[in-house]
Amino acid sequence: MNRLLTFLLVAAVSVVSNIAVAQSRGADYKKQAQSFFADKEYTKARYYFLQAYNSFYAKKDMPDAVECGVKASALYHRENYYKEAFDLLRKVETSLSEEEIASGKQLPALHYTIGRERLQMYMKLKNAARSKELLSGLEQLAKASGNDSIANDALYAQAIYYYTFGMPQQGDAAINRLIGQYKSAKDYDGVSDCYRTLIDMAVKGNNARLASRAYDKLLVWNDSVRMLVAADELAALQKKYDDSLAVIDDKDGTISAKQYIIISLCVLAAILAGVLVLGGIVLMRYIMLTRRQKHTIEIANEHNRLKNEFIANISAQLRPTIGLLDQSQKPVVAINAFLDDISELSELENTLDRAYDVEDCNTQALCQNIMDGIRSKVKEGVTLAVDAPKVSVALAVEPLSQVLAHLLQNAAIYTPEGGRISLEMKKRGARLYQFIVTDSGSGIAEENAESIFKPFTEIRDLTEGDALGLPICSLKLAKMNGTITLDGSYKRGARFVVEIRV
Repeated sequence: MNRLLTFLLVAAVSVVSNIAVAQSRGADYKKQAQSFFADKEYTKARYYFLQAYNSFYAKKDMPDAVECGVKASALYHRENYYKEAFDLLRKVETSLSEEEIASGKQLPALHYTIGRERLQMYMKLKNAARSKELLSGLEQLAKASGNDSIANDALYAQAIYYYTFGMPQQGDAAINRLIGQYKSAKDYDGVSDCYRTLIDMAVKGNNARLASRAYDKLLVWNDSVRMLVAADELAALQKKYDDSLAVIDDKDGTISAKQYIIISLCVLAAILAGVLVLGGIVLMRYIMLTRRQKHTIEIANEHNRLKNEFIANISAQLRPTIGLLDQSQKPVVAINAFLDDISELSELENTLDRAYDVEDCNTQALCQNIMDGIRSKVKEGVTLAVDAPKVSVALAVEPLSQVLAHLLQNAAIYTPEGGRISLEMKKRGARLYQFIVTDSGSGIAEENAESIFKPFTEIRDLTEGDALGLPICSLKLAKMNGTITLDGSYKRGARFVVEIRV
């Protein structure tokens, strides 16, 4: 009997010890995952979130387990590993359901967290039917949770769904319900935060329509909130004034004391009225200035659109006439090239908000192929060098190749015999890459360094080039979330630095 009791005691201690160890490991894994996530080392963060999930689930700590499992799935989703993300969410939900059955307790808030991440992925995949089905389930889970924060998030989810799939009126209705709750509670900061959160979600989800609508509504709200705050403050002071009069009537006191209090309150009301008048004047000036600036921006955008249309029309009207000329003459060839360039420049300016499609490519092979393309164009004795690691990066291959080829062709023109042309690729951050084109040519004058990326800055002989190549390269890179600069510190030729954030 004593031996049996001893055995049971040892077993109980062992179980408790294992649970404590699992809990400690789960917390450590979660802390490491959060640290790697903050440093943008997402693969390591995902690994440790998975380890944390397994540890927390082993000790049946479902809130922490679900949190870590969903974060790991989000990191799969972030890298477009949708199968792995969906499989992990399914595993987390299955383990949660098993724990609910074992404990006899429903956990709708945790199911909501899982469903919310799944909805994010279906909306990104543009699966409207599945997204709507999930949205209905999330509404029921939000109600069952009895949590105001989750209920508000469900309204956010509704709005984003409707805006994403082209139903702005329903999206406005969802946001208006949420904002109505804040207004009824006079939580004006909550209204502003609501619009800002909506803008952030739209930017992260690349939803330009939602971002624009939310930004316009935020501007309108900012124009009106000051008057609402002033009215509330006035009402509060008025109530305070009325309460003070009631106290004076109820209490016994001298007439002089009562008069003193009344006079003081009148002075306070007068000061407040003056402050409100001054505030109203300042507010009206601010509103007028904001509207004037918005009108100026609209006019500038319209002028830019008309300019692009004018350029395109001029190009189209000139081509038939130029086609009648001798196409072998150098001036005619130059004019045709100029018309092609200004048409491309106009098209790029009109589509700056539309990014290029990207694909995975081997950066070493890409750089080598582009360099091989100019090998026949360089002068005798010119050395060509490529320094690029053999890594796979998601890039807009065709437009990037056009930009680098243009820079290398310019280098081939200006690099003398026996010179050197190099193309380097370097990783400067977690998602930042540089392509560097260097030559030993005559270089670019310092006073021209700023203007070379701007079109039409000088009158040129078109037979010597139209100087639109670099402005076109700059616009193409802008559509790739990139930039191009001239390295002013390099004095032994020219060095162009192309930076792309993927």
